[in-house]
Amino acid sequence: MNDLKNALFSEYNMNGLMLKNRIVMAPMTRNFSPNGVPMDYAPTYYARRANGGVGLIVTEGVEVSHRAASGYPNCPNLETDEAKKMWEKIVNEVHKSKSSIFCQLWHVGGIRKPGMPPNPEVPGFTPSGYVVPGKKVAHEMSVDEINELIEVYAEDAKICEEIGFDGVEIHGAHGYLIDQFFWDKINLRTDEYGGSIENRSRFAKEILMASQKKTSDSFQIGIRVSQWKQQDYEAKITSDSKELDQFFNILKNAGADFIHCSNRRFWEGEFEPDGENLAGFAKKATGLPTISVGSVGLDKDFIKLYSGDHKTQTVNLDILHKKLNQAEFDLIAVGRALLSDPEWANKVRDGKEDQIVPFDKSFVENYV
Repeated sequence: MNDLKNALFSEYNMNGLMLKNRIVMAPMTRNFSPNGVPMDYAPTYYARRANGGVGLIVTEGVEVSHRAASGYPNCPNLETDEAKKMWEKIVNEVHKSKSSIFCQLWHVGGIRKPGMPPNPEVPGFTPSGYVVPGKKVAHEMSVDEINELIEVYAEDAKICEEIGFDGVEIHGAHGYLIDQFFWDKINLRTDEYGGSIENRSRFAKEILMASQKKTSDSFQIGIRVSQWKQQDYEAKITSDSKELDQFFNILKNAGADFIHCSNRRFWEGEFEPDGENLAGFAKKATGLPTISVGSVGLDKDFIKLYSGDHKTQTVNLDILHKKLNQAEFDLIAVGRALLSDPEWANKVRDGKEDQIVPFDKSFVENYV
């Protein structure tokens, strides 16, 4: 292994949780969990990535135990004994490879469409009834409903610890429920959950605090955030560096153990083309462990997947190695490259990048 790769394959101490390297499997929705239960192949699917050299796995989005959490078919949850037993199998298989695993807790918010099973009468929950600016189409949450959901997240975090997960990642990115609170263009509330960046962050803050209270000190609880939204790729929580600093420190002071920052392209700076990316900015602002993500090892960002331009080529990782060696961020999450090649991490370690299987959409459509 050459010196350039040393950082990527070095151990990392995440608040007492020792990770065997800096590679994270990014959360990726698979739609292979009928009735909320991961299919029998799921333990093998996750174990292959752990065996392939991934240090930390973040699961696909797991719907929190709330009537309006679901927005897509066949996504997993924690609501039945059958689902919990399957997640326990997954955790055990991953741990056999000396890898760690976090459960990503997810609520789609206003992305939920009317008439969706299993409860077609339940609307999409939002801070103000908006999914995009300008048209009120969903349910505006009451304070009681906000408090109910905070408790749901905390209880599910507790369940995850009981199952054996090493931590949870609260999904606060990509225009889903928590991110809808962050986004001032659709969070038009005039109470303590709307207005200033402090108020718009309150829902996430209280989820983190409640989840920490329900779990042990060694259990990791972090949050995933993004500036962009699936409703608007140019949208931002804030374009002001001081306000962004304040935002990240609100999450830190709420008890976040790590921050996972989602970029469409990890090499792009947040405020300057060659500057620190969002994860780098978060690390500098808070000192917390940070995870970066976005088109790692691929020549196209994931948006192309949905426009028919889905075939990719493997690219070199020089920029990634440089950023890790400079300690801009601590960990790097890999998504699509790990769908097509479970051995991606080991091949990179062993200098076999030319043998990596390139990604195309067939790897989304099948369990590999």
